[in-house]
Amino acid sequence: MGIMEIIGIAGSVSLLSGWRLYLCVFATGLAMRFDAIPLPEHLSSLAVLGNPWVIGIAALGALAEFFADKVMWLDSAWDTVHTLVRPVGGALLALAIVDPSDPAMQVVAFLLGGGASFLAHGGKASARAVVNTSPEPVSNVAVSSIEDVATVGLLYLAYEYPLAAGGIAAVLLALVILLLLWARRVIKRLFFRAPKPQS
Repeated sequence: MGIMEIIGIAGSVSLLSGWRLYLCVFATGLAMRFDAIPLPEHLSSLAVLGNPWVIGIAALGALAEFFADKVMWLDSAWDTVHTLVRPVGGALLALAIVDPSDPAMQVVAFLLGGGASFLAHGGKASARAVVNTSPEPVSNVAVSSIEDVATVGLLYLAYEYPLAAGGIAAVLLALVILLLLWARRVIKRLFFRAPKPQS
């Protein structure tokens, strides 16, 4: 596996961790446990994700997140609590993916993985804060379900097609930036409206 594929996988997994950290750990661990993802030798540190304890705890976290993320305002509280957890988790996953014999690459992966995860988390949290301004609960459930399906699908693609992982990471990054810009514009319109001039 070449350096571009490794960077692509690390970037994809880090960005997806900013959306659904527990689901990323659970899905990756489960795939490893059932040999759906053959691990190259330099990714052997990821094998710990296939440990039954890790899978079990990640499953509990993913289940809690699944329900918390469907409830208006509870999702924003959950995101606030995870502002530190997701970037650290994304950084550690990126760190586990790169070659352990290259310390410089590991530092770069840790920093970029944490940054990518934090950026994705910020985009998700901002978009969900905007969705929460809608009075009906259906949009919350719909957006959350789309995030669940997209995370599993994109994670599968990133691991199954390492050459495409870089493209997946680039698309995710563009999507996160668009979400941030959209959320900023909507929040500005909602909360910072100019007062109407007095007649």
